Amino acid sequence: MQIDVILGLQWGDEGKGKIVDYLAEQYDIVARFQGGPNAGHTLKFDGKKFVLHTVPSGIFRPQLINLIGNGVVIDPITLEKELQLLKDSKVDYLGRLLVSRKAHLILPTHRLLDAASESHKGKGKIGSTLKGIGPTYMDKTGRNGLRVGDITQKGFLESYETLKSKHLELLKIYPEIAFDLEGEEKKWFQALEVLRSLKMVDSEYYLHEAIQSGKRVLAEGAQGSMLDIDFGTYPFVTSSNTITAGVCTGLGVAPQRIGRVIGITKAYCTRVGSGPFPTELENETGELLRSEGQEFGATTGRPRRCGWIDLPQLRYTILLNGVTEICMTKIDILNTFAEVGAATAYRYDGMESTQLPYDLCQTELEPVFKYFKGWQSSLDDARTMDDLPQEALDFIKAMENYLGVPFSMISTGPEREKLIIV
Repeated sequence: MQIDVILGLQWGDEGKGKIVDYLAEQYDIVARFQGGPNAGHTLKFDGKKFVLHTVPSGIFRPQLINLIGNGVVIDPITLEKELQLLKDSKVDYLGRLLVSRKAHLILPTHRLLDAASESHKGKGKIGSTLKGIGPTYMDKTGRNGLRVGDITQKGFLESYETLKSKHLELLKIYPEIAFDLEGEEKKWFQALEVLRSLKMVDSEYYLHEAIQSGKRVLAEGAQGSMLDIDFGTYPFVTSSNTITAGVCTGLGVAPQRIGRVIGITKAYCTRVGSGPFPTELENETGELLRSEGQEFGATTGRPRRCGWIDLPQLRYTILLNGVTEICMTKIDILNTFAEVGAATAYRYDGMESTQLPYDLCQTELEPVFKYFKGWQSSLDDARTMDDLPQEALDFIKAMENYLGVPFSMISTGPEREKLIIV
């Protein structure tokens, strides 16, 4: 058996949660492989809306095991809140939610460092979610971090105090900001007891044995490929590898174990926070995309920047991830538009190219757009490709021809049932 992968091909917020929830019934295990509570995976069914930040999106399928992998960074306070919401919704997660012992912990002082650093940057802010993600990954690579398994070890409190002291020293270089450290610490230690109630595993051994025994595994990514620490729009990126390669390091599996790679893209583009965004529409069209798509961050509530779909950018992330099939979400948001745009190339450095420049931040770039006739009708009743208007089919077919990868799913709304399987 192999591990299938589902991940975002843009700047995050592509609608991965719904697609994972749909696919989950085909699998035995859903495993998150990177990121932290900066993720916001939204699911909507039975008239209710759920937003998950740390827990894998397969948790609502009662027969599934859900694993938080070693590549994830965990804030016990956020996790406790999520688990309480699951309890309130009568979701039985105990015994089905596993945590890798090697996953790193976000301390209250990590969040304080994040907020102080971002505040100090002024106009140079990178748009951090202020969840402590960056400082936690810095401690991980700096070999100072605390891991989930450490909470069961002797000397944990001493290790905690040592790391906290280091953070307090670092904070002296920043202006003071409002942060109730004592109160947050109290909540953090209380939340550790909830974390202790979950089953801890060594994910590398656990998944190896599961695959060997014929279990089907789906690896779930967070954020989007353009936020990858190595291949995204650096420095306006997250602190982990959001691409397929991150599955291997974030779960402890070998490259040859990777099977299907399902890439998720919106029918248009969005981005939260600062950083380059070639197809951004800072006009009435962009505002209409935002209002029609309800484009506000599931984690931060911040309004998302909006623009037409960027095909050179998608071809880039398809290449990086080894995508075998694509799911397009939120095509219904384009229902009201008389015409729909798509970038097919860029003009920069005196040439026209379909390749992204080395540094999108420094390169003056102009997208080349192609426009398609809009369908201006509802897609609510569409359950097969034949139910789609011809204009929508033309738009999808043009995307496929350009990208060279087939669409396997088209999502026409946030609900479970609004999904066309191609």
